[in-house]
Amino acid sequence: MEGKLVERLEAAVARLEALAAGGGISARGLPDSGGDDMSSDPSIVAFDDLMDQYAAKVSGAAEKIGGQVLDVSKLLLKAFSVEKKLLMEIKQTQKPDMAGMAEFLKPLNEVIMKVNSMAEARRSEFINHFKSAAESLSALAWIAYTGKDCGMTMPIAHVEESWQAAEFYNNKVLVEYKTKDPNHVEWAKALKELYLPGLRGYVKSHYPLGPVWNASGKKVSAAPSKAPQSGAPAPPCPPPASHFTSEPSKASSSQPKQGMSAVFQELSSGNVTAGLRKVTDDMKAKNRTDRTGVVSTSEKQTSSTPSTTTPTVKKVAPPKLELQMGRKWAVENHIGNKNLVIDDCDAKQSVYVFGCKDSVLQIQGKVNNITLDKCTKMGVLFKDVVAAFEIVNCNGVEAQCQGSAPTISVDNTSGAQLYLSKDSLEAAITTAKSIDINVLVPGATSDADW
Repeated sequence: MEGKLVERLEAAVARLEALAAGGGISARGLPDSGGDDMSSDPSIVAFDDLMDQYAAKVSGAAEKIGGQVLDVSKLLLKAFSVEKKLLMEIKQTQKPDMAGMAEFLKPLNEVIMKVNSMAEARRSEFINHFKSAAESLSALAWIAYTGKDCGMTMPIAHVEESWQAAEFYNNKVLVEYKTKDPNHVEWAKALKELYLPGLRGYVKSHYPLGPVWNASGKKVSAAPSKAPQSGAPAPPCPPPASHFTSEPSKASSSQPKQGMSAVFQELSSGNVTAGLRKVTDDMKAKNRTDRTGVVSTSEKQTSSTPSTTTPTVKKVAPPKLELQMGRKWAVENHIGNKNLVIDDCDAKQSVYVFGCKDSVLQIQGKVNNITLDKCTKMGVLFKDVVAAFEIVNCNGVEAQCQGSAPTISVDNTSGAQLYLSKDSLEAAITTAKSIDINVLVPGATSDADW
């Protein structure tokens, strides 16, 4: 007991010295408020322990990285400090109505909005760090849970769901810096531990049914009504409910295959490479004689016909399938072409598929990564990827892995069918802002249904 008291006194002195210095990044952040009786409350002591055990790791990793990652980490820890201050105020405050709750959570929301603005600003090399922090901070909104009719999930479930949205970007940090910089890997792992098991364990132990307000405490008055553009921001919204269901898929091999499923069945049936379009050496960008490294300029041509009589025609870029700079395969703007194939590739090259519709691409070799962007009713059949297979901003796509894929990510996509081979069953699959995602695995025998 005496040892713990000495440790707490030393921690308090260290915090006061940090505040006096006025610099650096502190795991606990803001000073306590409410007096000695409040600082000794078990739930507040547990929150301090949460910050000392988990937030300190995020702080340490951010200090090693510095720059913008340090900036966003400071804001993240400030949000946790504001949450602690609100928890202390809750013990002295009556449960507010909806308008009062918005006013009560305003300090927390302001910090979260600052992190969101960083994530939504112009692109940065640390955009995945920003998005991880921004998505994860919605977990702090568990403090707004007031009952089953408030429109939120239970506090523990809310923390878990919020982190699931952030983990998509956190995994991207882990993959990108796995072999580049261990400090970024340390930061990503520390961020996850801050929420799972950190914040989840804290909420489970002290507030499984939400915060407990003081019936005889002070009241929260709503902010004066103002114009909509200058009113108080709303509290952070809980993430949408999961779109997955536990119902078994009704699809069966006994039923006739349609659409992309029929295409994949045909691709897997036997020799289907006959008649496919091959990429010869003269078709590769580096060997094209009709292209140079000089960008030509020309004056804009003015139309001789009045604009009132000229119909508006949407420009469609020409289809493309070529190897650029020897490192990236560009497959773009193909419509209704089910005979696309890349067979001359290696593990250092990437494949980027953009703007394709109702087409099928076969990749007959190992590549570093594959990305599908803004594709509709697109099918991809590939063997092995070194880093990841990504689907972004797509609708109704199907992909079949015949080899191995360590990571598969789906972002902002509606409708995706993923067929995994036995070698890819250990793949880490992450989704964000997506619906209707199905993963099909092989049956026990070769004749069994997926």
